[in-house]
Amino acid sequence: MRAPLQLIMVLAALVLGSGLLLGSSLLVDTPAAAAQTTLTSGPCGEQGTLNSQVAQGTLPSGAFYLICVPATGWNGDLVVYAHGYTPVTAPLGFQNLILPDGSYLPDLVLGRGYAFATTSYRQNGLAILEGADDIRELITRFAQVNNGQTANHTYLTGVSEGALITTLLTEQSPDRFSGGLAACGPIGSFRRQINYFGDFRVLFDYFFPGVLPGSPIDIPNSVIANWESTYVPQIKQALADRPLATAQLMSTFISSSGAPLDLSNPTTWKPATLNLLWYNVFATNDARQKLGGNPFDNHNRVYRGSANDWLLNKKVERFRADETALKHLVPYETSGRVTRPLVTIHTTGDEIVPYWQERRYLAKVQTSGEGRVVPIPILRYGHCNFRSEEVLAAFNLLVWQVNQ
Repeated sequence: MRAPLQLIMVLAALVLGSGLLLGSSLLVDTPAAAAQTTLTSGPCGEQGTLNSQVAQGTLPSGAFYLICVPATGWNGDLVVYAHGYTPVTAPLGFQNLILPDGSYLPDLVLGRGYAFATTSYRQNGLAILEGADDIRELITRFAQVNNGQTANHTYLTGVSEGALITTLLTEQSPDRFSGGLAACGPIGSFRRQINYFGDFRVLFDYFFPGVLPGSPIDIPNSVIANWESTYVPQIKQALADRPLATAQLMSTFISSSGAPLDLSNPTTWKPATLNLLWYNVFATNDARQKLGGNPFDNHNRVYRGSANDWLLNKKVERFRADETALKHLVPYETSGRVTRPLVTIHTTGDEIVPYWQERRYLAKVQTSGEGRVVPIPILRYGHCNFRSEEVLAAFNLLVWQVNQ
């Protein structure tokens, strides 16, 4: 999922304070064409300014990698970054490395003594399983280019969709990671997250018919291509022209999905609508192709909260998930079996990845060995809307747990 700007600014302060890296802005650092098999002196990527020991190239999967070790004073630890959702329309590259204030995240990490590693993943769009495998390959490549030397501690961090990758890897590959910090991710149920986005789209189409062409499970290419220029303005105008329909959309979505939208604060309705529809528009076709069918299912969902729920449930568009897609969704689900420290942090008012994802994950947690899961709820509205001291406390807790 896209790394939000509120969290991006938090992470700049956090990296300066402790070396933690989770996410950044939407600018991309283009990988070098030639692969390196050993560390060489130079900046960490095209935007880097600090002298470091660098290797970048292509992993066996085809994903690009970037590995950097401080030129002097390496503390022996490695921070690995799992980026959030990137649409298939974006170029493959090192996502989210430049902060809005122009700071370059790898340099900030290196300046605090940590080694840094990230990967583009082999593909954009739905890339959770592939991203997890690419990060495993990244850890192997780190030792290969670092004269066989592994890190003393490897901290895996991820935001939103990257948080799901972080959680899956913490569960499944405890031999490779010392612990994980998962921020605002769909870690409780990925299938329910898909239904969450789909429910909003079918409800939007019911209250605002004809504003978005196509189907909630089949997005026309013209809508994707002209999203910002044509459809965002049309959606904004529709919401403004029909305030009662907008209020019913919000009320129904809140009552039916557990969304933390605030009916007493209409200023949040427009951005929430655009953000939720963005995921439907840009993620649906790609997910359907990669999962082998439609994963969204509302055929027996009972929607409530409108002025006429009987009519709503009679008229709203219904879909059944394809069995092939549901079968392919199984590996995306976390198990809750944790043998390494895992810290999660999530705003309770997250309208994009709702906080009930945390509760669902905690309900299935089974720890053993060194495993423990510590959730940190932040009582605030917004997707990943953290303050620096909150995420810093989460990272310090993870480091403390790892070193016990």
